[in-house]
This record gives sequence, structure tokens and C-alpha cells, in this order.
Amino acid sequence: MAGMNETELRALSQEERAEALGMMSEQLTGRSMQAFFEPAEDENFLYPWAPVVDTAKRAEIDADGLSATEVNLKIRELMQDGVGTVRITNPRGMHSLGVGILSKLNLEFEGSLGYFAVGLIDGPNVRITGRVGWSCGENMMAGTVVIEKNAGSTFGAAIRGGDLVCRGSVGSRTGIDQKGGTIIVGGDTGALTGFMMQRGRMVFCGNAGKNLGDSMYDGTIFVGGTIQSLGVDAVEEPLTDLDKAWLTRKLGQYDLLPGEGVEHFKKIVAGRQLWNYDNLEPSEKKLIL
Repeated sequence: MAGMNETELRALSQEERAEALGMMSEQLTGRSMQAFFEPAEDENFLYPWAPVVDTAKRAEIDADGLSATEVNLKIRELMQDGVGTVRITNPRGMHSLGVGILSKLNLEFEGSLGYFAVGLIDGPNVRITGRVGWSCGENMMAGTVVIEKNAGSTFGAAIRGGDLVCRGSVGSRTGIDQKGGTIIVGGDTGALTGFMMQRGRMVFCGNAGKNLGDSMYDGTIFVGGTIQSLGVDAVEEPLTDLDKAWLTRKLGQYDLLPGEGVEHFKKIVAGRQLWNYDNLEPSEKKLIL
């Protein structure tokens, strides 16, 4: 659009004008799990500024007496020195620890964390031996996060990739606005889990609260226990052999596979009655153009 005036824009066709204005005319109907990266292009998986670390190089940070900002800065300083395995002791339930790590790193917290733990990460493998507060793993892009005890509400909000695992139970609104990746919970989940879910998978070995999958657009939710109620446009469909194989492999990977297997899991998907976004989009474009 740079350098084009209104007269020049009006002379273009609608498609040309949409492209010039940076608007997308892509038809989204039926799309799911689109691949955005070419696996052969290694440079697409690394940020240019990401430090090269060696997981054999280890260091420990005692967080007692430090602020969250000081702990996060120390983690970055160690990564700049090539340290690839960092253990944090005495986190004392601080909020926003381990956030914004965009590189490979083995990170272990010995204790519990507060709100927004390990959010906005892209690549590290994290283990938390205690509990976590609200919004753990929010906007996570890649890597693995394993919490040994329970987690608060909005666990994995807007997650886009990677595996986010809680061995205990989680609060309400788990995976709200999830856009990819996998959330696995060994226990129960609260109300409005999967609200407005767009892509990805969730697995709950225990029970699910009210309004599961409310207004979900796409993605899949598996529940091993009881479901208190389904939300708007969430429907159950049969497990396929592919689902059973994936559940067995994924739960086994984190030692959460039930003794009786996965045959009893329920599969929840979108009923697609709310898929009217594509029908509205052309009208919205006309109003703008």
C-alpha cells in the first residue's frame, strides 16, 4: 500500500486492493493443522539472536532473596555463557518466572511457582516439582513443560505448540483459545475447559467440569473420566484406531497411561454449527473497501 493514494487504490480490482492493503483472502473452510515450516530448513527453527547452549554445562540459581526479574536475568546471562541446564531453588511461588525463553534449555524449578510461569516460551524443556498458579505456559510456542503437582486456572491459555503437562489437576478455563500443541492433565479439569479452542489436542485422564469445549472452533479434547456437561457446539464422536494409538503413545511418554488403557476415553470435537466466520468475512471486506 506504501506510495498508493486513494485514486490508485480505487482503480484496482477488489482482490488487488485487498492484497495491497495487506488483507488475507485465503479460504479457511475445512483447514486444520496447517504446516507453516519446512522441516528441511533448519534456520526456520532458530531465532538469529538465540544463544547456543550446551546441555552438559550446568548451573544453579538460589532464588531466595531475588526478585522475579533478577532470576530471569540470571537465566539469560547463563544462557549467553553457553549453559544449557539450569536448576532454580527456592522459587517461593514467585510470579512470571522462566518467561520469554526462545531457545533450547533444560530448566528445572525445585518448588512451586505463581502466576504466568514459563509463558511465551519457544523451545525449552521445563520441569516444575511443585504447583503453579494461573496461566502457566500461556502462549507457549514449543518445548515441553511438566508440572509434578496441581495447576491453577487458564492452564495453557492460547498455547500454540509443544507439550504442556500437569500430573495433578487443573482449574477452570484450561486451554482457553488454544491454537495448537498438546495439553495433558493427569487429574481433573474445571469449567469452561477448551473455551473457543481453535486447534491442537487436550487430554484429561480424570473428570471435566461444566461447559467443556464451549464455542470450540476446531481441535480435539479427550476425557478419561466423566464430563459434567458439554458447551455450545461441542459434540462427542467415536474414538478411531488412530486416536487410540496416539493417546497410548502420548500418555505413555509422560507415564500417565491408565492401567486399563485408553478404550474408555471420550472424544469431543466441534459440531461446526458456529462455522460462519467465512460467510461473514466477504461482507466485512466490502464494508471496509
